[in-house]
Amino acid sequence: MEYNTAVFTACAQFVLLCFIGIKAAEPSGDGGGWSSDSGFRLQDEGDCNIDILDGFSLSHQQYAYSRPVILRGLTDNTRFRSLCSKASLLEEYGARKVRLSTANTFSYRKVILLFQWTSLCRSMWTICCGRKTLYFFGDNNFTEWQSLFEQYESPPYVLPHTSGAYSFGIAGPGTGVPFHWHGPGYSEVIYGRKRWFLYPPDREPHFHPNRTTLSWLRDTYPHLPEEEAPLECTIRPGEVLYFPDRWWHATLNLDTSVFISTFLG
Repeated sequence: MEYNTAVFTACAQFVLLCFIGIKAAEPSGDGGGWSSDSGFRLQDEGDCNIDILDGFSLSHQQYAYSRPVILRGLTDNTRFRSLCSKASLLEEYGARKVRLSTANTFSYRKVILLFQWTSLCRSMWTICCGRKTLYFFGDNNFTEWQSLFEQYESPPYVLPHTSGAYSFGIAGPGTGVPFHWHGPGYSEVIYGRKRWFLYPPDREPHFHPNRTTLSWLRDTYPHLPEEEAPLECTIRPGEVLYFPDRWWHATLNLDTSVFISTFLG
């Protein structure tokens, strides 16, 4: 009883990016059963000024250290996509614990909940505060999630002396992570749409580390002079974004999104 009360209190205090219904829905053709109960979506996909290429028609060295690129048809993850439907994940992982991080730049605070218990928090989002938004991304216990990750076909291109590490996530519409940077990697959307904003390492964007991407998009983005505009694009299922080392980036989920990143380290 004390555990249930603690979980409910945690849900009442924070807005979760990750949300799952108590009752598993059947997979559907509209996004693997991940459509928001409220039907809320962000319609504006924005501009796209990032190169979009066929995954097997480029020299990977062309982009490896210079700029982001979106690749189509790079891999076939049909099987993995099926396993990431709402019904499949609830059946396999509903009783397991997951660790959520705050969706601000530094993600210092962690909260552990049952995967299924996140259903107590519906598809809500907050305009302002990243420290009050919890994010299910990364912190995946590889042993527990290994059977799922083994079905993922990662991008075939790697940088010299690196190997890939997976981070898996689920996020509600209107949520995202504000600007931050780390090493190079790939991000693939399995369900939903994810809008990306990127700046090169020598052009730190103007942002507050505890303000959400949605807040930045509303308050800062419309007033940026042309020379301070980011590289941006919205990626969809089957598309993979590559980001080079130390590039600043922020994300905004336009729908309920299921996604996986491959970090090269």
